Amino acid sequence: MMKKFFLLTVTAVCLIVSCDTMQQVSGSILQSKGITNADNVAGLKDALSVGIGNAVVSLGKQDGYFANQALKILLPPEAAIIVDNIKLIPGGQSLVEDVVLRLNRAAEDAVSEAAPIFGNAIKNMTISDATNILFGNKDAATAYLQKNTYNQLVSAYAPKINNSLGKNIVGGISAANSWGSLTSAYNSVANSVVGKVANLTPVNEDLGAYVTGKALDGLFLTLANEEAKIREDPVARVNDLLKKVFGQLDKQR
Repeated sequence: MMKKFFLLTVTAVCLIVSCDTMQQVSGSILQSKGITNADNVAGLKDALSVGIGNAVVSLGKQDGYFANQALKILLPPEAAIIVDNIKLIPGGQSLVEDVVLRLNRAAEDAVSEAAPIFGNAIKNMTISDATNILFGNKDAATAYLQKNTYNQLVSAYAPKINNSLGKNIVGGISAANSWGSLTSAYNSVANSVVGKVANLTPVNEDLGAYVTGKALDGLFLTLANEEAKIREDPVARVNDLLKKVFGQLDKQR
């Protein structure tokens, strides 16, 4: 099932960046001894398609975020005071765990929105862009995509994440409900006489915006790792075009 998902994801990206054109370029350049600008453009686009496909598949599966300690989305910093005073809230610990799980599930649900947006950015890449990226910093491609897609990704992710946060997943409770229960319980304490004496501050956090930002942070971190593999590990270059184009970088080390 995951293999089919991966193939569909890569196919979607390839269609947007025009697979026919890439294949024609690939077929002609592999007969040539030299490496042209067209080679570099095709190779970079191919590499990005592979990297995007890998990133989307790894993050879009269940626990793609939740089980990855580097990407796992935790409660907003504003909620630290809640965690510190969790014993004041009946059932507080289970509420925290419930919210955290659902934050990550929302991010996993939204990842599929990235592929077509990245595909359009690749399609619009110029020869100059590709050359600068190929011979630039180790995360140059990721930085290019982040600069050219971030606002679009926010717009695409936010509705889906908010929808996911509102889903009744277990026991008729959604992440939004869990977060609301958690903050309401805490704010009741914070606004009480006891809370004021203890200098507790009420929490008001836009959960959807917070999760969207964290989900995109994880996406670009994963994409940067995929880019590094292709740049640095010959085994990650899954076809002759990638081996030819990125082999130039090996010679520069």
